[in-house]
Amino acid sequence: MVIRNKDVIQSYVLSTAKYDFSVYEKRILYRLVEMVQFSMEGQKLDKYYSIQPNLFGDMTGVTMPLSAFLKDVNDQNYLEVKKALTSLRNKTLEFEDDHMWKLIGLIEIPKYVKKGYVQFQIHPEIYEAILNFSKGFRKYELKTAMSFDSVYSMRFYELLSGQKSPLIYTIDHLKMMFKVELKYKLTADFIRKVIDTAKNELDKKSPYSFEYKALKNGRKIVSIKFYPVFKSENRDPNLERNDLKKQTSLRWDLEKMVINYLTENFFFTETQIKNNLELFIVAQSKVDLLYELSLIKAKAMEANNPQGYVIGVLKKLVK
Repeated sequence: MVIRNKDVIQSYVLSTAKYDFSVYEKRILYRLVEMVQFSMEGQKLDKYYSIQPNLFGDMTGVTMPLSAFLKDVNDQNYLEVKKALTSLRNKTLEFEDDHMWKLIGLIEIPKYVKKGYVQFQIHPEIYEAILNFSKGFRKYELKTAMSFDSVYSMRFYELLSGQKSPLIYTIDHLKMMFKVELKYKLTADFIRKVIDTAKNELDKKSPYSFEYKALKNGRKIVSIKFYPVFKSENRDPNLERNDLKKQTSLRWDLEKMVINYLTENFFFTETQIKNNLELFIVAQSKVDLLYELSLIKAKAMEANNPQGYVIGVLKKLVK
């Protein structure tokens, strides 16, 4: 299957969840994120794809061709996809923050229809995790993400895409995030097998890579400081042109994801959006609008006039 490249937006909640997936399992997850994004944008899915709630509303059914999970047109490893579906059925995503810890099964009732289709169901909280931008999100190229041979490259790509400031993670936190606490007990092995492996592949294929510095407590390495590096030679030129158009032209349409976020989270009406369209477009061209909206969501919902609160904040941002 030919992969049409696009920038896919993934919630930071999902990017930082604790799990250990194979490359093929990650490709299934990428396709799921892509489909949910299409649905959120109001775009019509290809006839071979569908995503819709079941009759009881407690699960969401997903259908897509088996070939959607393959690396490229030369990848014919259908058996690995079936193994990945089996493995995903038996795995959970682990989410933890300052207030809660929970486990959620990723997919249920996976089926391989002999005509070349895959069907499975996802829990509403998995669907919500994909759309939960309240803690931020990462935007990455779908084609690049699907091309990686190492699952560690995939994880670091998600963490670093679009990142401009350095990130610091403890060794223990990274091991827990990637679920490799037992696999790489020695820090030197973890750095060589995980961090260096990811960096080498990102340098070759990705528009976002990194340099890093080991931080020590005495003689022991306790943390890693990652310095994001943008590699323009690896950026899709068509996607880059689209980004530049959005930054320089007020005639560029307001992104559908922004419109949906305004209506679903702040209850803007179509008329209210039209009345403030120029402000939204200017804000979209100057700041990461979805991210800024996610930051003010809680305070806006406490305000007497949530829509007015959003407008006031955006006017200050674009001054």
